[in-house]
Amino acid sequence: MKRLTIALALLGLFALSPLAHAVQPDEVMSDPAKEARARALSRELRCMVCQNQSIDDSDAPLARDLRILVRERIAAGDGDQQVLNFLVSRYGEFVLLKPRVEGQTLLLWLLPPGVLVFGALGLWLHNRRRMQASHDALMKLSPDEEARLERLIASQPPDRTV
Repeated sequence: MKRLTIALALLGLFALSPLAHAVQPDEVMSDPAKEARARALSRELRCMVCQNQSIDDSDAPLARDLRILVRERIAAGDGDQQVLNFLVSRYGEFVLLKPRVEGQTLLLWLLPPGVLVFGALGLWLHNRRRMQASHDALMKLSPDEEARLERLIASQPPDRTV
């Protein structure tokens, strides 16, 4: 019981603690507004070494170089979109963690919702066919049941409520 309590407490601490960022103190810009822009841009850029981490979270040397490059571009007066365009022209669309919606990335954006829609449609059709087959099986009478039904119909007096 004591171990479980300790484990839950540690898990809670890890869940509530903020994520550690790899930005080094010598990289931080003196202007807080520019530093906030640089951090926001760093969270949008993929580390080319780690690939599933942003450069803001990565300790890789290339990520550090990219963070410094972002800060240099911001210090030079580039806007956020200009910085992103520069990095995309230099490293390709892969440098963005969230690719832009363009002709070459359209399949990337449309494939997941398309798979969900076609999957849901397939499940609906499968369920509908199963229900119809189940209904047909229940409605089909065995030869004994058909004979009994015929006897019951024949034994009923005619309806005289005209």
